[in-house]
Amino acid sequence: MRRYRSTRIVATLGPASKTEAQIRALFEAGADVFRFNFSHGTHADHQNSHDIVRKLEEETGRPISILADLQGPKLRVGTFPGGPVLLKPGATFRLELRDAPGDETRATLPHPEIFAALTSGTDLLLDDGKIRLRVMECGPDFAETGVVTGGQLSDRKGVNVPNAVLPLSALTKKDRADLDFALDMGADWIALSFVQRPEDVAEARKLISGRAAVHVKLENPAEIEHLEEIVELADAAMVARGDLGVELPPERVPPLQKKIIRLCRRLGKPVVVATQMLDSMVHAPAPTRAEASDVATAVYDSADAVMLSAESAAGDYPVEAVQMMDRIIRNVESDEHYLATALAEHSEPEKTVSDAITRSAREVAETISAGCIITYTTSGSTTIRASRERPSVPILCITSSLKTARRLAIAWGVHAVHMPDQQRFSAVVQRATEIARAEQFAGPGDKVVITAGVPMGTPGSTNVLRVERIP
Repeated sequence: MRRYRSTRIVATLGPASKTEAQIRALFEAGADVFRFNFSHGTHADHQNSHDIVRKLEEETGRPISILADLQGPKLRVGTFPGGPVLLKPGATFRLELRDAPGDETRATLPHPEIFAALTSGTDLLLDDGKIRLRVMECGPDFAETGVVTGGQLSDRKGVNVPNAVLPLSALTKKDRADLDFALDMGADWIALSFVQRPEDVAEARKLISGRAAVHVKLENPAEIEHLEEIVELADAAMVARGDLGVELPPERVPPLQKKIIRLCRRLGKPVVVATQMLDSMVHAPAPTRAEASDVATAVYDSADAVMLSAESAAGDYPVEAVQMMDRIIRNVESDEHYLATALAEHSEPEKTVSDAITRSAREVAETISAGCIITYTTSGSTTIRASRERPSVPILCITSSLKTARRLAIAWGVHAVHMPDQQRFSAVVQRATEIARAEQFAGPGDKVVITAGVPMGTPGSTNVLRVERIP
């Protein structure tokens, strides 16, 4: 099940992709990582999907990554017993902590944290930004606002407070229960929603305690103020353009996407571009040309992975959406412009032996036209650094840790193989060349470049580079 592309595909599971046949079809179409969205579905639903994915992994022999996406705090208005109301521009609208029926003049906002962060002149966005209110007067339990952009408002629509840091933890009581379940289930990645500050990531890392890798979703302006600190604390990042596009003007999102990708590349953190990539395919068998270009742009920018949300979770054409994404990626990666730009940009290596070996491996592999770079790793850090180099040849990762192999399914250009631990370097070399030939990365007479750490099995000790000819 080798993928003939370097950019990975993340597919969200849901009602349209919950049976064994449906999940298998998504995997065969090209999905490398399955996202479990804990905003929807029960623990039993997720456990069933997990069991199917692990069975598929065992049958195919290819490590598959599971990303558990926590919901995070959801800020919403109350209800309107008389049905949806119309807010007209220029009208006044009162938000109150007091629980009472909503109408054209008021609504309940059951979140004291929001009132604590408000000041006169603050804007509030309702229903994914469709309605904009501006605070004129406020207190600890109310806000008198003016309607800037009107529209229809109905029960429990979401509320965003741009440019304000709310006194909220990124982990609600529900998130903590979901986190415990996801870790016990065996998720490989935990995606954090509504991160506002570096402390949110540190809190989650402490709770996760190494049982899964931490994936931070970048989705609000508060995060952007501490972008580098937050990404450094995480193991990977996601450009979550849905919420990001609500709180920021649309024209700011594309350059911010590029900035985040460049930062993650420099820091050696895998980065996923998400939200509405092939949105038309929720109900249509083909995307718009603009959507195809959107996916292509993320690939040209050298993102590690691109993600499908509703397209694969609840759409009418989930398999076709994965197939389309696969075709777009492969076409871009065969383009001369991609090879000359995305693969030609290399961040400065850190002044360590491991980074020096990794940089040299790419240069040697490209100079001698090697079939692949083979990394032998325990923790996966060496392989992530090799992926950061964006070599023009595939990266074959051999690891004795199944957990590491699964996590690396999200990394650009990495084909991970799990095998028993080896104590002798000569045994690693022999097994590596056998796997390279079996997985069709190289044929008899071809050269491969191998990196490893001696003594074997010590994380972060890469200190050997070897060129080997396939027998």
